[in-house]
Amino acid sequence: MKAYANTWRRGGALAVIVLGGWTGLGHDLYAATNGMDFEQVKAKARELASRPIREDRLDLAQKLREITYDQMREIRFDPREAVWRRERLPFQLQFFHPGGPQQTQIDVFLVDGDAVSELPFSRDFFSYGTNKFNWFDMRGLKFSGFRVHYPLNRPDVLDELIVFQGATYFRALAQNLIYGLSARALAVNCGGPGMEEFPRFRTFWIHRPDKEGAKMLVLGLFEGPSLTGAAAFLVKPGAQTVVEARVAVFARTDLPRYGIAPLTSMFWYGKNTARKFADFRPEVHDSDGLLMQTSAGEWLWRPLENDGRLRMSLFRDKQPKGFGLFQRERNFAAYEDLEALYQRRPSAWVRPTGDWGEGAIKLVEIETENEFMDNIVAFWEPANGLKAGGTAEFAYQLVWLGDDPALPPLGRCLATRTGWAGPRTKKFVLDLVWPTLAREAEGGKVEPVVHADHGKVNGLSSEFNPYDKTWRLAFNVTADDKADAVGVRATLKAAGQPQTETWTYLWRP
Repeated sequence: MKAYANTWRRGGALAVIVLGGWTGLGHDLYAATNGMDFEQVKAKARELASRPIREDRLDLAQKLREITYDQMREIRFDPREAVWRRERLPFQLQFFHPGGPQQTQIDVFLVDGDAVSELPFSRDFFSYGTNKFNWFDMRGLKFSGFRVHYPLNRPDVLDELIVFQGATYFRALAQNLIYGLSARALAVNCGGPGMEEFPRFRTFWIHRPDKEGAKMLVLGLFEGPSLTGAAAFLVKPGAQTVVEARVAVFARTDLPRYGIAPLTSMFWYGKNTARKFADFRPEVHDSDGLLMQTSAGEWLWRPLENDGRLRMSLFRDKQPKGFGLFQRERNFAAYEDLEALYQRRPSAWVRPTGDWGEGAIKLVEIETENEFMDNIVAFWEPANGLKAGGTAEFAYQLVWLGDDPALPPLGRCLATRTGWAGPRTKKFVLDLVWPTLAREAEGGKVEPVVHADHGKVNGLSSEFNPYDKTWRLAFNVTADDKADAVGVRATLKAAGQPQTETWTYLWRP
């Protein structure tokens, strides 16, 4: 193993390697001799969909399966063994050891032009701290995931850029940010009746980047009981890290509900949360709202909520222009957490390319009592599912970012606060900001527009806040007698034109 690792690190021609003890999905699926591209991975996924799913086997030794969190933290990849380190490429690969909660394993292939080479697991890649394992514990192991390093913030430091590990999860960073929300290649039956299905990546093909290049290609093959799929991720790091994504899905069984470009995050509580928790921090969340741009060009903002009940919202559309989970609150004083640093968590914006057809942006908000559960999911759900044997393909940009004045290019809601104003009546106080609002305020030209489905709006007021240069919009909503949910929309206009995004809220009396 060690000799083989040295071979690929030195560079030169890569060859297809077939190991005698290899237990992949079948040599016919992986015998690529002319490089590997997305179309080839699609062909493999299509062929794999015609077979019954191969049941996962827990090949890990008991000692690895039952390893504790602290023991797992002692197992570290040796950065001296990073792929492409000796070639001094700007992108380098490091890998994760299986064990504990990460028991699924992946096959990894390196692609260099027309040559494809399997990268086998080796314990020589890792240091184990105080852990003691014998050869029996390590037999047949594969990696559980990998991460890509790149000089993202400083030319002399290789920071983590993107990580692939677990199911079809991945997460990325842009400059001056730390890890927060995650993405997936696909969601299956999320927010639907019955159990959600989590397909997982089985194989990755990672293309060697150019020495002077600023992008890197990762191809993946995934499968679950009801489908198989191919994914391509072209990663372009920077002040905003852009991932050009293509995903193809092949249905093994009828697939009534699946989600494209799913984003997963955490929201425990924020300014708008009525539930109180015994915690010293004012707010705790990786994301605080869902931003959308409809096919008609309207910008929508939905603050996230954790009201102790499962919430699901559908925003129906045809060919949406974009959606994403955002962390708008960037002030440390809003969190007061010196370790989690929630003010530095990334936002993620999905920009569809090609034809997405009809469907809905779906937001799932799951009740939680702590910050350790990812309880927020947002994705595009096509209007029509897939029949067994059917296929679908989608392309999009996934942008990881901090703040962007063009998202949206209008006034935005910085804060949502709520309170009670009487029986079945809720008070809303919004703080909105945009340079034109301050100018329009001087002439008294701003017009608040508020509407409530299944409720009545009263007590409407709006005024400019000279202390922080925002516009404060306040109003009460009284729910109709039999209403169990009230949808509220608000915006500010001047001369009949929107000056802000449309703020939307789901209130359940």
